[in-house]
Amino acid sequence: MEKDNKPQRISLGKGLTALSPLFVFLGLFVVLSIIAGDFYGVPITVAFLAASVYAVGIVRGERLEERMEVFSKGAARPDLLFMIWIFVLAGAFAASAKDMGAVEAIVEVSLRVLPPQLILTGLFLAACFISISIGTSVGTIVALVPIAQGMAQQTGNSLPLIIASVVGGAFFGDNLSFISDTTIVATRSQGCRMSEKFRANLRIALPAALLTIILYIILGSQFQMQYTAHDIQWVLVIPYLLVLGTALAGVNVMGVLLLGILSTGVIGMLSGSYNLFQWLKAMGDGIMGMSELIIVTLLAAGLVNVIRHMGGIDFLLQRLSAHISSRRGGELCIAVLTVLTDLCTANNTIAILTVAPLAKEISIRYGIAPQRTASILDTFSCFAQGLIPYGAQLLMASSIALINPLDIIPYLYYPFILGACALGFIFVGKKE
Repeated sequence: MEKDNKPQRISLGKGLTALSPLFVFLGLFVVLSIIAGDFYGVPITVAFLAASVYAVGIVRGERLEERMEVFSKGAARPDLLFMIWIFVLAGAFAASAKDMGAVEAIVEVSLRVLPPQLILTGLFLAACFISISIGTSVGTIVALVPIAQGMAQQTGNSLPLIIASVVGGAFFGDNLSFISDTTIVATRSQGCRMSEKFRANLRIALPAALLTIILYIILGSQFQMQYTAHDIQWVLVIPYLLVLGTALAGVNVMGVLLLGILSTGVIGMLSGSYNLFQWLKAMGDGIMGMSELIIVTLLAAGLVNVIRHMGGIDFLLQRLSAHISSRRGGELCIAVLTVLTDLCTANNTIAILTVAPLAKEISIRYGIAPQRTASILDTFSCFAQGLIPYGAQLLMASSIALINPLDIIPYLYYPFILGACALGFIFVGKKE
């Protein structure tokens, strides 16, 4: 069913009903986990399945086949399927690299170069640099989380904290990179140049990154080095050097991962780490290890599309945009709309696309510079992604590291500091 550009006003009851599947999911996953005292007690796939069944069930005036079509269209978006391709390739690369010993080799090199006090800082800066080069937080996480996991295991330090340093750095580049999809969508939707948005955005992201680095230096001063040095098989480092090098060179993330997979096969077989069939099995195991992540991604996308179809997203946009009386109020409204929409969609690009038309109207009405609006859209969508355990970044990181995404969130210092800096940008920043 096609909607008009200016949908009819949605009542409170209808709007809350449309958003209720999200409440069902949060109730099942978060509340029950808190009650049980175990965040592994309620599988996220089951919570999403229950919420999806509920969402399809409460749609009124349509046959079951039509409701399922709405759900399926959400799960079949081209951008979503592209992400699933990345998940599949990431699983194959991570497992084949691990089985051949590439992760252990690169960890051994890293631990010899970095003193224990700088592990957090080094991983954060590496993630910042790679993500701003390749424009994707997920690709950065795929490249660095296995290394971070190995460093945590070798040194005996907190795994969630070390993984969070990579995820935080990945958000930095996703927010600033000229080739990031969020940057492209934010600038095009607001009609400003990328360089203008970059300058505005840098005033938020750079102080946040510097504060995070200071915090990591302080936390790292307590790190202990509890590992025994081993001989390094330098040839096994090559797949990760290829992945990191091509990523920094700006090669598409799928090309990066394909090259990484092929290099693990060639080098693994030549070095005797495994034979052809063991390599194929490692890839298969890695792909199957991504199955939960893929299922959650599909269910979440379908659920969001049903919420959108029932008017839940339009309800949020209408309610929050009705109480604006100043430029600062307009900027705050854009920020809150972006965060809430991201919480509903679990995708920062989709959140920006959804809020962008209304954000442009607000900007014109209250004299907000386009680059400032684009920066607010991008920054608060990245901040929101750090709040949700069902976003692609945390799901990918937790799948690779074999931990619960909720374990990572308390240590995501950069997104939280970024949100605080972005609020300061709104309240004390000069009008551009």
